Amino acid sequence: MIVLYETTSAQHNMAWIDDLKRFYPTELLTWDDWSEPGLKELLERVHGQSVFFRVRKPNAALFLEDHGVRLINRAEVNRIANDKWQSYQLLQLLGVPVIPTQKTPLTVPYITKTADGHGGQEVWLVESPQDQPDTKASLLYQPVVPHIADVRAYVIGKEIVGAVKRSATDSFKANYSLGATIERFELSTVQRQDIKKIAEALKSDYLGIDFLLLEDGRHLFNELEDPVGARSFYQTHDDNIAELLARHFTNLERNDPFREHDRN
Repeated sequence: MIVLYETTSAQHNMAWIDDLKRFYPTELLTWDDWSEPGLKELLERVHGQSVFFRVRKPNAALFLEDHGVRLINRAEVNRIANDKWQSYQLLQLLGVPVIPTQKTPLTVPYITKTADGHGGQEVWLVESPQDQPDTKASLLYQPVVPHIADVRAYVIGKEIVGAVKRSATDSFKANYSLGATIERFELSTVQRQDIKKIAEALKSDYLGIDFLLLEDGRHLFNELEDPVGARSFYQTHDDNIAELLARHFTNLERNDPFREHDRN
């Protein structure tokens, strides 16, 4: 199996990539040329192999998939997870609770974010007109929702393998990489049901699903993450994500072309 990363991201995640190799035979391929000629060259490199697709490039994923390359996750998962508007529409369609989101500004205060940002980047709290970001990117707008924490659930195939509660210390952004405090979180029955509904609709292999935890215990889904990082998971759980993924990869190879979702 090929593990595909952009060069900078691969360098940042090398310890985890090496850990995955301990449990499953993989070959790291770094790639940064997403032009049409570059994609054709990439196709030649990976043709006939399964690719663990660890980049945020929906168009590249679709190109490879259209030419017969088997991706983990599928191109459609990458497309929806990396477009917050598409994610919002999917969550609405599934009938799970989700933060109201629109394409036009709200009355201050509100949250605004780019549709394709990740990791807490390109998200702004707007408390006055002067706070509106100076960007040409398409923006989405959400109300400021009082909450006690942000939770990320980790899903491999159809199995929820864990969840991490992230609490911001001095910022409205509850991202571990931005300094949030973290702890293991036990999901409620209702939360687990909603998370499984999302993962099964997407037919995902490895996905992060984020929601806000409200003061009264209810939850509002916010974003989907593909690719999803696992640093906070390792800090709070005894299980090894790399080992869990290796088991999933083995099942995929054993049952190809069927997946667990295809069974009666």
